[in-house]
Amino acid sequence: MKKNNILKNGAVQSLLSSLVCVILGVFIGYIVLLFINPAGAWDAITAVVKGFFYWPAGPMRTKYLSETIVYTVPLLMCSLSILFSYKVGLFNIGCAGQYVAGAGIAIYSAIAWHLPWYVCVILAALAGAVLGALSGALKAYRNVNEVISGIMLNWIGLYAVNMLLSKVKSPTAETFHILHKNPSALIPSMGLDALFNYKYFTIAVPMAILIAIAISIILNKTKFGYELRATGNNKNAAKYCGMKEKQNIIITLLISGALAGLGAALFFLTDIKQWEVTQSSVPSMGFNGIAAAFLGCLDPIGSIISSFFIQHITYGGSHVNLDTYCSQISDLISSIIIYLCGFVLFFRYFMNTRIARADERKAEREKEDQAEKELIASESAAAEIAEPVEEEAASESPLPVSENTDGGDEK
Repeated sequence: MKKNNILKNGAVQSLLSSLVCVILGVFIGYIVLLFINPAGAWDAITAVVKGFFYWPAGPMRTKYLSETIVYTVPLLMCSLSILFSYKVGLFNIGCAGQYVAGAGIAIYSAIAWHLPWYVCVILAALAGAVLGALSGALKAYRNVNEVISGIMLNWIGLYAVNMLLSKVKSPTAETFHILHKNPSALIPSMGLDALFNYKYFTIAVPMAILIAIAISIILNKTKFGYELRATGNNKNAAKYCGMKEKQNIIITLLISGALAGLGAALFFLTDIKQWEVTQSSVPSMGFNGIAAAFLGCLDPIGSIISSFFIQHITYGGSHVNLDTYCSQISDLISSIIIYLCGFVLFFRYFMNTRIARADERKAEREKEDQAEKELIASESAAAEIAEPVEEEAASESPLPVSENTDGGDEK
């Protein structure tokens, strides 16, 4: 039975490419730290890589592991938003604005309207979906690039949410704690908070994982997902095949926006953080989702791992010596990793080229061996045919003529 080369598997190639990006990113980050201050470079890079392992084994490590996981949830949802649209040939940079819209509606409906958590989650997803669908409609019917419309909607969404949430803010610049105003709006933990030694650990975590699995199934195993990917590959061909390419574009960005808005709700409805109504920059969570999506090779399951890794090194950056380095050193390393993700296709091309050359050499050797075997077989066959011919020729040769020994008559 012929064995297949495991390196030819696309999933294995994606995994190896991502690992190369991570290793090179950490190494280049270490080189940068050496230039800043060689004395503390090793301690700083190990702190970033360790993350929650910085703490000794026990309740403290479990607590900060749980915190890392909780912060991974919105990042994972934003990465799913990015990759879902990218699979359809769209770059949803408006994910950040959709995340903001979801956060604003979730917090406002929880504090001002006193709605239960599941209703707040649905409204947040709808808010993100509206922004996404608006960008999709502009793309489908007016050919407005989704990047341009997304960037504009990011800022519109930010200032609109700041205005909305200023009505439910505390005397400080932050919104009220949901726990104090409407405990029913908090996502239930169902015992996970006690299990993971972290009060903000809720069912939002398994919900996000299940959503990632669902997105993977939709994109790869359904007719709907096939039509969306076909539209992304060539919308003219999709239209020729009877697919509604404009409708698919709108639906894609609608779902993408809903995922981003849902991620914001799953985060803020744990009450782990409050919205600051004076912020003048779009939250980085939506943009970090781009990093997580590409590091995960645009695969929903891979995005679970990549989102956790990015949040892991982000948390590790908080343990860097701030007297020597800035706390954004983890952002620098993740940025380098993301930059290297642009070479993932190059890494895969390199691997495929090497594998193809190895296969060619192997095929040539097999061909030479086969030719040699055929030559030996033909020589053996020729020899077998020649032997009976020689024996037959020997048996049919004339008898030697005997000489006359009687001497004849003498004269």
